[in-house]
Amino acid sequence: MHHRTSRRTLLTATAATAVAAATGVVAVPGAAQASGTSTDSRLKRLIARMSLEEKVGQLFVMRVYGHSATAPDQADIDANLDEIGVRTAAELISTYHVGGIIYFTWAHNTRDPHQIADLSNGIQRAGLAQPTPVPLLVSTDQEHGIVCRVGEPATLLPGAMALGAGGSRSDTREAARIAGAELAALGIKQNYAPDADVNVNPANPVIGVRSFGSDPQSVAGLVTAQVKGYQGAGVASTAKHFPGHGDTSTDSHTGLPSILHTRQEWAELDAPPFRAAVAAGIDSIMTAHIVVPALDPSEDPATLSRPILTGILREELGYDGVVVTDSLGMEGVRTKYGDERVPVLALQAGVDQLLNPPDLSVAWNAVLEAVRSGEITEARIEESILRILRLKSRLGLFRDPYVTHRGVDRTVGTREHLTAADRVAERTTTLLAHPGRLLPLSRRTHRDVLVVGADPASPSGTTGPPTTTLADAFRELGFTATALPTGTAPSQATIDQAVAAAAGRDAVVVATYNVTAASSQRTLVGALAATGVPVITLAIRNPYDIAHLAGTGYAASLAAYSWTDVELRAAVRVIAGRARPKGRLPVPVQRADVPAQTLYPVGHGLSY
Repeated sequence: MHHRTSRRTLLTATAATAVAAATGVVAVPGAAQASGTSTDSRLKRLIARMSLEEKVGQLFVMRVYGHSATAPDQADIDANLDEIGVRTAAELISTYHVGGIIYFTWAHNTRDPHQIADLSNGIQRAGLAQPTPVPLLVSTDQEHGIVCRVGEPATLLPGAMALGAGGSRSDTREAARIAGAELAALGIKQNYAPDADVNVNPANPVIGVRSFGSDPQSVAGLVTAQVKGYQGAGVASTAKHFPGHGDTSTDSHTGLPSILHTRQEWAELDAPPFRAAVAAGIDSIMTAHIVVPALDPSEDPATLSRPILTGILREELGYDGVVVTDSLGMEGVRTKYGDERVPVLALQAGVDQLLNPPDLSVAWNAVLEAVRSGEITEARIEESILRILRLKSRLGLFRDPYVTHRGVDRTVGTREHLTAADRVAERTTTLLAHPGRLLPLSRRTHRDVLVVGADPASPSGTTGPPTTTLADAFRELGFTATALPTGTAPSQATIDQAVAAAAGRDAVVVATYNVTAASSQRTLVGALAATGVPVITLAIRNPYDIAHLAGTGYAASLAAYSWTDVELRAAVRVIAGRARPKGRLPVPVQRADVPAQTLYPVGHGLSY
């Protein structure tokens, strides 16, 4: 009998042959999972074959535009030429020998599952076509919730604070296992999740619902659960943002935040989730572009701080895995030093992977020159390269870096995964207040529902808009529902339009988004409640909105923690009584008029 050789077998054989040619060792199945002296000696032989340029390249993880590694659209070729000086991902790899590539939605890397798999395979072929063949580590930010690069038809899951509200370590682990399995099927083997920050500042503009909550021990437990889930799926997880980004009112994308915790406060508040991640065998840890004077009096950002990354993370916490910077294009790391000094200082501080520099040529040549001049020893960068290659080996990339469409179809967006996501999401929706005793909403008495509110852009570009998703979910449950987007800052004319649309309705649902004391969203809720039609508010991002809605006359107020479809559909099922509200606040909500007083404590949540 003749058997057709599968494309995957051919690709695997090619990868194994390339690795064998580079290292002198045949990469037989299972060998890449080995640990200890034999693996290290094999990897050190591979490093010894690299030129200095190839070694420097292994330290970089870079963005690249396009849906294909070799044939992107012309607009993406133009963007690559403008920003990187290359045309394609394959040319980026052959020119700079980068060790990894990060996928973004806006870079057109994540159109659909088969395309993503093909892009990943093209990247790996380019890596193995180099003079010293090395597979690449493909990464992305797939936190779920409000930070999500791969969208539908992949499974979308509740984000960290929603999982914190659910409070279930098994749900949290399962969410990571599903997320990891789907990423691995797409060829994405490093995920920049979970967020290990402890969010204690309601005004935090960059973390917020990306955190599991405000209690260090609860966050530590959920971080551990996600690390185990990702490990079970064969994907590297990344605890971020060390040493802790949870107490800042400055966004490190646009400025340099300072964390004013004492050393003792840091040890009690910020450190536990990272300690837990290290104990769980975390694969990589991402640095924060923040200043923590109590940990480093020089006030260098943590990404560039040897006392923080080597003194605390490596020596005190005992971590010897991969350390990756947050994006080097963020203002927080560029404020104090120029772009040519940042990568050099990061390596001297103890970093292994340099993520997404604004100008790769400047950064790559700066590191190359630092090694040639002796400012950084070649032995120092080889330490980082060995950590990176160990990770690639553990992930099986030397054994088989390729993925298949069949594997995608078996894994990504399966009915089993989608059903699990819905069930997990139902256990996260939080009923914060219920003065009107309106819920669960009955089709017999409150069939006609108007949905108004904010329509923030989909995190992945594939879901929403939220008001439409909410209205659709009500209709699927037998209600009559109409969507009327009113935005995050409705004008008086828009408020008047919503009030007119509410006439004769049985209920109004208002999707709120980061309400403040001066927000006209508050005016909208009050005007709608004044009509006598029962108003239900649903916070689709931060749960703190309710503090600014006091006195508006709402009948019920809930928190969904994100505006992707899975959370919104779950919230509708809770409102309609198809599921009971089980979520409990993972952060306290302070009074808007007296912030020193707690309106709703951690653990608050109503049911019916």
